[in-house]
Parts: sequence; C-alpha cells; structure tokens
Amino acid sequence: MSNIEYKMTNFRAIFWHRRDLRMEDNIGLFEACKNSKNLIGVYILDPNLLDLNKTTSEAKNWFLGESLLELQKNWKIRGSRLLILNGDPIQLICKLSELIKAECVYWNENIEPYEIKRDKEIKNKLAKEKINVYSFSDQLIVNPSNIKTNNNEPYKVYGPFYRKWIDIIHKTKLLDNSLIESSLTPAKIAGLEDREISSIKNSDLNYCTIKKSNPIYNLLSSNRFKNTNLCPCKPGESESKNQLNYFIQSGGINSYNKGRDIPSLESTSNLSAALSLGTLSCRAVWNGAQISKNIATDEYQKDSINIWIKELAWREFYQNVLFHFPELEKGSYRRKWFNFPWQNRADWFEAWSSGFTGIPIIDAAMRQLKNSGWMHNRCRMIVASFLVKDLLIDWRWGENFFMRSLVDGDLASNNGGWQWSASSGMDPKPMRIFNPFRQASKFDENGNYIRKWIPELSHISTPNLLSGEINSSERGCYPKPIINHKDQTLIFKELYSKMN
Repeated sequence: MSNIEYKMTNFRAIFWHRRDLRMEDNIGLFEACKNSKNLIGVYILDPNLLDLNKTTSEAKNWFLGESLLELQKNWKIRGSRLLILNGDPIQLICKLSELIKAECVYWNENIEPYEIKRDKEIKNKLAKEKINVYSFSDQLIVNPSNIKTNNNEPYKVYGPFYRKWIDIIHKTKLLDNSLIESSLTPAKIAGLEDREISSIKNSDLNYCTIKKSNPIYNLLSSNRFKNTNLCPCKPGESESKNQLNYFIQSGGINSYNKGRDIPSLESTSNLSAALSLGTLSCRAVWNGAQISKNIATDEYQKDSINIWIKELAWREFYQNVLFHFPELEKGSYRRKWFNFPWQNRADWFEAWSSGFTGIPIIDAAMRQLKNSGWMHNRCRMIVASFLVKDLLIDWRWGENFFMRSLVDGDLASNNGGWQWSASSGMDPKPMRIFNPFRQASKFDENGNYIRKWIPELSHISTPNLLSGEINSSERGCYPKPIINHKDQTLIFKELYSKMN
C-alpha cells in the first residue's frame, strides 16, 4: 500500500482495474469497498499496452476482451458498474475523477517501468486536485520493496531469492491474513446514480458501451482466437478458478515434476495468462499448492508440488529483477553482450518465426505458438536457444516476437526468460546451449508433439523425426534444415570467446 494512512467512511471512490481482472481476492478492491460509500470500477484500454507491434498480441487481446466482459457483468451483479474507457490513463483517470466528484482513487500497483512512470504522473495530477490515491501490493506474494539481501540490495540470483522469498512468506504468515480478508469483496457495491452514468456516456471520456462498434469489441470481433478451443489459457475469473481447481483435483500438480517437461502432455496448469492479467491471484495459486501438499500421499507428490511453487517463485523473481533494474527492458544485463556481432539474417528469422527451419522440434513449437497463442515452456527454451546460439540472431528480436504472439506475454517473465536463454542475464551459469535434436529425443521421445503440429511429417519414422534426418523422397514440401547445428554453435562459441 502507499505510505498514506487513511481513516474514511462514506467517500465516493473509483477502483481502477489494471492487471487484476477479478472481483475476488483483490486487495485494492477489497479496501475500496470497505471504505467507500459509492464505488465505481474502471478499466482503461491504454494504447501503449495494446500495440500489436510491440507490447501485446492478438491472443492476449482476446484473453483481455473476454475477461473484461465477464468482469463488467460481475460489477453489474453487485449493483455498480465497470466503465471501460479508451485512451490515455493519465488524462482519463483525472477527468473521470473530476466528472463524478470522486474523493479518492484505488488501484493495485504494477512493476513495469512504463506503468510506474504513468502512475506517478497520475498521482501528482490527482494530488493537485486534492484527490487521494491508495495503492496496494497485490500482483506478487512478496512486495519487491520488502525482499533484499543481507546487504540491503536486490537479489540477482534466483536460488538465494527463492530461499528468502519462502522464508518471508512463512515467517510473516503473509498469506494467512491476505486470504482471509482480501477475498471478501461484498456481494453488493453501491454505485453511481443512473443520471451520473448518463453524464459519463455523454462526456468526452471515450466510454465503451456494449456495442459492436466500440473498442472492447474491436479486441474480439475479428480476433481469430474467438470461439476456438486451441489456446489452453481460458479467459475470465471463473474459468481461471476452474483451471486451477482442475489442475489440483485431477492430480496434475502431483505429477508436475516429470510431466512439466513433456510438451505432448496436458501436464501444466495453463494459468500463465491468468496470472499475467490477474483473472486469478497469486495467493490463490499458492493456497491451492498448500492444499495439495496437505493431502499428498508420498514424497514424489510433495516434490512435484514444491517444483510448481518454485515456478511461482521464478515469476516473482523476474518481476523483482525488472522492478529493481528497469534498464533490462532495453537490453542485456551482462555488458559484454552490448557489442556482440549478431548475424541477424532476416530470412533465417522468417523461417524461425513461421516454423519452417527444417528442424522438426523447432518448427513444431513455433507452429504451436502461431496457431494457439501459447507455447510449452520447455519448447520456449529450445527455440530461444536455437535463435540466439544457432542462428546468431539478437535475442531481443525473439523477445519482441514472443510479446507479439503469446497469450501470456509478460514483460518481466518474457525478458527474464530470453536473457536466461541468451546467457545475457543474471543467471550464474552463462554458457548454455540446447541441442534441438537431443531435446526432442529426451522430451518428445515418441514424436507425438512434433506430429501434432507438423502433420505433413506424421508418416516419418520416429528416429528420423527426432534426428531431423529425413530423406528427400519423404520430406515432401517440408524444408531442409537451414543450418547445421554443430557448425553454427562452433561459430557462436568462437564469437563468444572473443567478447570482453
């Protein structure tokens, strides 16, 4: 929460949804409900976060649009409204506050550089109008400002961060209080009068009604993910809860340790988009893991659950890193990478991004991304290593492509993952190269994943499919490999050895 302390009742307020598209287990919303006489919700379609060339994807816009429609209905059920506005939040939050004579604005804090700068400007503008802002830490289990080394510095290595993170959670009983209080959003919320809603609709606030001509529907109307079942991440608060419950009740979490690396299996939670846009809280995920541990029947199951918790900690680590080192958004953590002589061949990048490199596991993964808006995490590591260390293409090209393609595109996690794969980040083991053929043999040993996404190779024998050694007579229209893995990685190692 902000440092401002408050004691208030019967105040008119706005709650601004950002990466918390849910009614339950929402700390800022709970506080706003507790302290407001009249409360209205708002979500702003920010052009800076909806740029299909840089910051988002068609798949993510689909997830966002569907989630907003459900959230809007949930506000109405409780007796108030969720306004969906389109434009610059700095202008719109202030205009809305003035129009409805709001005395305070609530929101949950975000950690991305653009969002921090934007929120600071809004706070300053509202302060001049004597409108209070109350912000809360809801996106992460542990506030980034509260987790430091013994030297009071931010963590740069995951292992020590994880141990401190777990220690803070257990020592402070952080989740016990949050889970009891922040889930209690009232069944009824007193909203604004109809005449005030009409004045908003008739204002210059770019109010989005539920009509097909408005921006929220522009996210959905021509979106190729609408009404399909290809994407494993399901939008909306209710579906996110269902997916978490299914992952736990089906026993998926109990076998996660082994299943998480097999891309042909439905063995992950598929909650990455839900956590990114906040249709599910990080506390609900933690709590689900604790329930599973309490009923686990053996050590293997407990180990699997702990591995899943460590994945949650990875998410928080990358968010912490970006919060404390915002310069990572622009480039490498390791300075020696600033002048790496990338080859950056456009034709190779096109082959990689479209799934036509001639290397089956790479192409299967990239086609999964293109068709479903999601890619299995093991495959993300394989294709990232291949782009950087086989094709010698700047990792930032891949990072940007992922943000423009993924349903769960998240600046911190995406940047952290790509820097890990490129060996340009904080990972203490900088040199790591994945052999795509060994990866395929180890994690897709029957070729099921490759055959699913490259159906033109379904007739190829499994050994040849995994090794990529496919005869011209059997290859058909499928391309020959654009590079030789061994040769290219030798070139990469030589270039890397010459870096200062």
